[in-house]
Amino acid sequence: MTITEQSIKALKAEGFLHNRGTEDFSARIITGNGTMGAEMLSHLSHLSETYGNGTVSLTSRLTIEIPGIPYSRIPAFRDEVASLSLTTGGTGAKVRPVVACKGSKCIYGLVDTQCLAQRIHTTFYEGWHEVPLPHKFKIAVGGCPNSCIKPELNDLGIVGQKVMHLDSECKACRRCLSESSCPMGAIKHLEDGKRCIDRNLCNNCSRCLDTCPFGKIIGEEPCYKMYLGGRWGKQKRYGTALPSLYSEAQLFPLITRILNLYKEAGRPGERFASVVERLGMDHTVRLLHETV
Repeated sequence: MTITEQSIKALKAEGFLHNRGTEDFSARIITGNGTMGAEMLSHLSHLSETYGNGTVSLTSRLTIEIPGIPYSRIPAFRDEVASLSLTTGGTGAKVRPVVACKGSKCIYGLVDTQCLAQRIHTTFYEGWHEVPLPHKFKIAVGGCPNSCIKPELNDLGIVGQKVMHLDSECKACRRCLSESSCPMGAIKHLEDGKRCIDRNLCNNCSRCLDTCPFGKIIGEEPCYKMYLGGRWGKQKRYGTALPSLYSEAQLFPLITRILNLYKEAGRPGERFASVVERLGMDHTVRLLHETV
């Protein structure tokens, strides 16, 4: 090997990862939550054939990697990427690329996940790109409680919700279609003949909406549940849910407060999961809501 460890480390910070046992690198190119237009796909194909080994792969953060780029060709690759208005990166102790499920189109999606994730990407991945954090910080957006993108295993998980209510004029039909449609068994038949939604069981998935032939199930405007301190890897932690639900207008000030808390309270090399556990969830919640 003629490449120094210092060079490998410096290139990794720019989004070029060393291919083990070779003098080649993989270039990590940022996408919009894994969504690419035909023009970008054409550019990626050209870059892979011209500089790499002819293959393209997706990372777990839905960024693109072009492997097999010789060390000597990285400057030319970097220049061409810039000319195509593409960006390499997605590494380091900072906000990482945002991931999102397909809730914008999925029949179970309660919110426009792709649009929201793109706004978060612009505001926090791009806007905070030069802000150093104690460690990497991952954000995931899920469109419903199905959690296909596993938001609860990210430093910050954002999950679309829709709170449902039973109208006071519910007829409490003997055979309740809404009760049988609830995957959580949250719609209960009470002893007085009425029905209720058990909030301890309901996960706000809205699967019961439009199932009542008399229109007695009503949904609120979509909102969001937030999970803090999720982590996946050698050490695992399921994110802890904040006790409230939030509107989209409340999200961005809250995310800003979360990142500032991590920046101020986190120790070098400490993941946000460890910060939440060290501070305690009750204290963390109090800190976050002082200015939100």
